[in-house]
Amino acid sequence: MIMFENKKILVLGMARSGYEVCKYLSKYNNTIILNDGGSRDKQDENKVLELEKLGVTLIFDSHPDDLLDDSFDYVIKNPGIRNDHKYVIKAKELGIEVINEAEMAYRLLPDDVTLIGITGTNGKTTTTTLTYEMIKKSGKKVHLAGNIGYPLCSFLEKLESGDIIVMEVSCQQLANMDKFNPHIALMTNLSEAHIDFFGNYDEYKKVKLKLFANQTEDDVSILNIENDEVMKGTVDIKSNVKYFSSKREVNGAYFIDNKLYYYDEFIMNRDEFLLKGNHNVENALGAMMVAKEVGVDNESIVSVLKTFTGVRHRLEFIDKVNGVDYYNDTEATNTKCTTIALSSFDKNVILILGGLERGQEFHDLDNFISPVKEIVGIGECRDRVKEYGDSVGIKTNVFQKLSEAMNYINSVVMDGDTVLLSPASASWDQYKQCEDRGDEFRDIVRSFKDSEK
Repeated sequence: MIMFENKKILVLGMARSGYEVCKYLSKYNNTIILNDGGSRDKQDENKVLELEKLGVTLIFDSHPDDLLDDSFDYVIKNPGIRNDHKYVIKAKELGIEVINEAEMAYRLLPDDVTLIGITGTNGKTTTTTLTYEMIKKSGKKVHLAGNIGYPLCSFLEKLESGDIIVMEVSCQQLANMDKFNPHIALMTNLSEAHIDFFGNYDEYKKVKLKLFANQTEDDVSILNIENDEVMKGTVDIKSNVKYFSSKREVNGAYFIDNKLYYYDEFIMNRDEFLLKGNHNVENALGAMMVAKEVGVDNESIVSVLKTFTGVRHRLEFIDKVNGVDYYNDTEATNTKCTTIALSSFDKNVILILGGLERGQEFHDLDNFISPVKEIVGIGECRDRVKEYGDSVGIKTNVFQKLSEAMNYINSVVMDGDTVLLSPASASWDQYKQCEDRGDEFRDIVRSFKDSEK
């Protein structure tokens, strides 16, 4: 623990990871200053008071120019803060290491735990959750961590010999990781995303591939053999490479003839697996590969796949009301995610599109739009949604708020329709986070359900 003991540390950004870092480090005689540019009244006041009682100095509302100097030993940065932030730049000039909560916690992990790291442009949360549930079902002691919402440092002191950690790793986390090395690393897929954060696709790919950078021949990497970008980016990795495929038989996990296999061993029929879409077949295969690496039995794997209804806000089935299926895919904040959602349906989809205006190209949906019978636009970019719908010959109506859109949909929807909230847009025009948009959608659907009774 000497590495993070009796040090002076600047924690940049509150959020959940900043809060947990401060709580943990306060136990080891560190001088901790937490700085967040947001106002104090936007924070959880109970957490603020707790940190103050622990001796943490809290500075809100600004990033003072004279705060950071060479007296600091570390800057621990919230992953959502870019590397061109003035404190990050100044820290590098001063020779102060800039890391994040996950990197800090990794350096403190006991040697006898197994760390599983899962990343990818799409599907990483579903794959991570499936993997965790499979291992948990088998009776092994497992922890869920990372970008999925559980900071790694929050259970450091609970770890015991032989424990397994399943961690979703985001590109923003990888950007400030240096020593991080999972024993088992999985990449679901790789495609263009987060250009606004990294500046260009090449930099994004470079950061994503850091997941494998420290692996040795004693470690395992699990790759989607059908994703060209993954395969091109991993040709030089040093770990023991294994594969999964949703299209053909491979030396690993694969899907063929509507069945899921692990090597030549039949696992289950596709129609027993609840989640829609080929992308979820890939997520299941990847999770299966990881689970098998840590000795999970087939019964546990099959049980999870037969009962798992999806991750909240990611093509999440909400309910059937008056013969209409409602799906919440609010986490589809770009067109790529929405194409994945659309590919899961055959017909009669009423698609809710729109949100923050950031120049998204809705014509990216053209090759996937055939199941859509009507488009309903919402949010700041709703007028462009209308232009798009008209251009592809699909009936389109637009509303500012989701509640207005849902009232309209409720008046026109028919038995056999599917209402899909998959906006291809961020939510910050009207919501603090996209999950709030999904929660509102769920609440409205439930109100429809109550009216049905």
